[in-house]
Amino acid sequence: MPETVMAKKTRLAPFTTLKVGGEAELWEVLSLAELKEASSEPFLILGAGSNLLISDEGVTERVVKLGKSFNSLDDFSGQGDVWLGAATPLPGLVRRAASTGLSGWEGLLGIPAVLGGAIAMNAGTRFGSIADTLKEVELMLAGEMVRLSADELKLSYRHSELPKDGVITRARFSLTASTPEKVEAVLAKVDAARKGQPKIKSAGCAFKNPEALSAGKLIDEAGLKGLKVGDAMVSLEHGNFIVNLGQASATDVLKLIDMIRSRVKVPLILEWRLWGFGEASHA
Repeated sequence: MPETVMAKKTRLAPFTTLKVGGEAELWEVLSLAELKEASSEPFLILGAGSNLLISDEGVTERVVKLGKSFNSLDDFSGQGDVWLGAATPLPGLVRRAASTGLSGWEGLLGIPAVLGGAIAMNAGTRFGSIADTLKEVELMLAGEMVRLSADELKLSYRHSELPKDGVITRARFSLTASTPEKVEAVLAKVDAARKGQPKIKSAGCAFKNPEALSAGKLIDEAGLKGLKVGDAMVSLEHGNFIVNLGQASATDVLKLIDMIRSRVKVPLILEWRLWGFGEASHA
């Protein structure tokens, strides 16, 4: 096994934004050869760890994380049509594009994701999604490299039809030439509209917005802000965020999710991916 691969039982909580989760065999890969080896057994792919809840017992599957060689942030010099590695952090790209006067990612401001995970979930806000600029992806599937167009991924609201066990390694985006001043002005408007989201540990919006409705508003109107189970709490700032006050467990979080659903009259669909609860999936 290559020395650069981490393949040992590791607690996953520190690798997630909610800071919850048990152990798994974690492989951090730095090359396509290492990725091929790591993905030769049943596995899950870990990005920035947002929009993800991992069981307190961890997962039985191997967990694969793309390392720094798949991060293209330092190489992004402001081209409008560009290939970028799947481990590239989205927040850095949004700011780098703005500084070079490229438009198209403003609606992704504040999303704590890497590109691969953002594509898999079609991450976005009401101001735009990753699908707006994505053109094609390169992925490893059954040990072979494959290219798919954005249309083939059938991107929809917080969803893609990424092939099962396919790992995005890089993706091509097309941005529009603008000016730093114009892009920064749009970012300021997006930032102002998103004020009120919690700054402490969370996994992002817990529930998808029902059609023509706001999940956060529904939870707020049900009087659930501040509702707690252990150290898991419905954010006082935004109803669609569950925050970890310090030592929350996955069990606490799941109980709180069930309580929210039982008290909101409109059915709420979880936006997060769940690992280790009998329905493990990629995130």
